[in-house]
Amino acid sequence: MGQNLLPHPHLHCVVPGGGLSPDGQGWIGCSPGFFVPVRVLSRLFRGLFLAGLKQLFDQGQLKFHGQLQPLASAPAFTQLLEDCRQTDWVVYAKPPFGGPAQVLDYLGRYTHKVAISNHRLLRLENDQVSFHWKDYRHGHRKKVMTLAATEFLRRILLHILPEGFVRIRHFGLLANRHRAENLALCRQLLAVAEPATQPDSALAPLHRTERYQQLTGVDPSLCPQCGLGRLIQIQILPTLSERLRPDPLHRNSP
Repeated sequence: MGQNLLPHPHLHCVVPGGGLSPDGQGWIGCSPGFFVPVRVLSRLFRGLFLAGLKQLFDQGQLKFHGQLQPLASAPAFTQLLEDCRQTDWVVYAKPPFGGPAQVLDYLGRYTHKVAISNHRLLRLENDQVSFHWKDYRHGHRKKVMTLAATEFLRRILLHILPEGFVRIRHFGLLANRHRAENLALCRQLLAVAEPATQPDSALAPLHRTERYQQLTGVDPSLCPQCGLGRLIQIQILPTLSERLRPDPLHRNSP
């Protein structure tokens, strides 16, 4: 999804620069300066994706609502698939600038983010929701979007995974059944040491603010207005029910 919560289907793939030989006795690395045939991969993915859509349509498993209702007819849906076949699908491959650890750290936060963070929500008035969003097509400008509450909820619900769908899948060397053995063999063939175990301090539970920042990438101690000042906790005010609750030490005896 994009910042405006509209559908923006895409995949993030972490692909090793090589793999085990068929007999499992050696490591075959990719050629220098070459990773994958990007244009071939783009067209192959496009073909497989559109074939899957057609199969679901023929089985009656696709539902069309709102502005998409005209696509429920077979001629319109066939024309849509044909238009998609004439469009270049984007496959963008590049080596990580900061190394593999930086990529995994980014994806670890990215895959666990919610549809929209609380700090982007501005107000709910007259059954309309307003929130901040970045317009990446126009210089990453920060704008305000206002939607009917029903439309806002519809876009939020698009983030709920359908039944049987998982957010992260592992294939090849990282397939769940033989992951430990494969990784141990890869380290042996590449002469890479076992990863250092984390100290006990690293396994200690995080404070809720640290966990929030880890999952969302947003520092909750920063001022939500200026983004520079730090919020410092001075006092926790009791709730109304806590203030009205009688003190047992001063309760009159019967």
